[in-house]
Amino acid sequence: MSTPHASTCTLTALELTEAYRAGTLSPVEATEEALAAITRLDPVLNAFCLVDPEGARAAARAAEQRYRHGDPLGPLDGVPVTIKDIFLTADHPTLRGSRLLADGQAAAPPTDDAPAVAATRDAGCVVLGKTTTPEFAWKAVTDSPLTGITRNPYDPALTPGGSSGGSAAAVAAGLGPLSVGTDGGGSVRIPASFTGTVALKPTYGVVPMYPSSPFGTLAHAGPMTRTVTDAAAYMDVLVRPDYRDWSAVPAQATAPEPGGFLAAVLEGTRADRPLSGLRIAYSRDLGFGTNHRDVEREVSAAARTLESLGARVEEVTLELADPADAFHVLWFAGAAAVLKPFGDDVSDRIDPSLRAALHRHSEFTAQHYLDAVAVRMALGVQLGALHTDYDLLLTPTTPVPAFPVGSDVPPGWPDDDWTSWTPYTYLFNMTQQPALSVPCGVTDSGLPVGAQLIGPRFADLLVMRAGAALQAAVADRVPRPRIHACSEEA
Repeated sequence: MSTPHASTCTLTALELTEAYRAGTLSPVEATEEALAAITRLDPVLNAFCLVDPEGARAAARAAEQRYRHGDPLGPLDGVPVTIKDIFLTADHPTLRGSRLLADGQAAAPPTDDAPAVAATRDAGCVVLGKTTTPEFAWKAVTDSPLTGITRNPYDPALTPGGSSGGSAAAVAAGLGPLSVGTDGGGSVRIPASFTGTVALKPTYGVVPMYPSSPFGTLAHAGPMTRTVTDAAAYMDVLVRPDYRDWSAVPAQATAPEPGGFLAAVLEGTRADRPLSGLRIAYSRDLGFGTNHRDVEREVSAAARTLESLGARVEEVTLELADPADAFHVLWFAGAAAVLKPFGDDVSDRIDPSLRAALHRHSEFTAQHYLDAVAVRMALGVQLGALHTDYDLLLTPTTPVPAFPVGSDVPPGWPDDDWTSWTPYTYLFNMTQQPALSVPCGVTDSGLPVGAQLIGPRFADLLVMRAGAALQAAVADRVPRPRIHACSEEA
């Protein structure tokens, strides 16, 4: 099978639609090349649990006709997209990485799309298929008894992170420029950091979700892309009302005008010093983390880059207490709830590491839950106070680069919990703030490093504007992965 030409597999979503409008490329051509690349590379990466060639081709043909008549549905019409297998997709099973669903009645295809999927289809995007997740998206690497191990395009011996690891691997490898994932403790940002891609965890409720997550108000939905600009364009699609999510917030809370995300990002990147006057606090460790030296070096360099773009960057020493214990109460209470309907013997039929984690974190009372909520509220106050002095907070996305597959934690790690090696992500699920991971450099061994930009709640536009400026300034620091649609290597 021939290798797709670079002019297609390296194009961003917005570059694709520009080529569609110019008539130099069609959605059908882009879709066929993405499908061919999936056929060639997914046996290595295992990023997909479902591919829908016929559905994708039909959507691509419809988009092609709209462009021929000069009537595309919007800025992303005809762009190939993947969907994490946590979201309901009409006429396709949603198995969430679990044999419990694959073996049961719940495997029957739903008749409705989740809000993010419905918005994606209504924008004219071409859904290629669904991407892998650990069982019920419970951990920060991507493997499950149902779908096996998903691998990193930079090195297939390494994990792409999780739980949206399939989406990140697909985007990084050029198997479609857009994906939508979920993030309950870092699940779009961790794999973005490990795969050199971009991911936004928006303010909670900005992107509606249905059905509601078992992890409650920790869980967010957000775009996963190669560029912040594409993420902004996708946010303009995803941010729309859906009555099925009673906890959703009005779109105007973050983007007063339709198309506001993309407009803000484009405006910011055109300025000579696009971040002039912005106040950014840089924390190396939030007061309780420990970083790989290469990660700290690259994120410190990103801080200096933000300064060169006009921001006033000040390194701060935060005295935050690690909220892991409180997070575990909220997280594993949700995990236990999702498993309860499957019977008393359910622990024998799930991911062994999930079984072990539930054994470690199961003795919770109502008082424990209320105490965890109190910790969450106190964190919100502390971070809110920080943002009275600083517009944004900069941290590493993860303190470590990608590590070998086959384990939930790095080799020799002293703690079995996935939260122990990713302390900079779950905190912001607890506070519901927008957080963006941007690739900012590589380790000495060539693995990507992510910088995380966090804003106060509803400052999503500002987070993305700063992220776009940073990415534009450091784009040449992060090379394309070895396993890629435009590479001969598989």
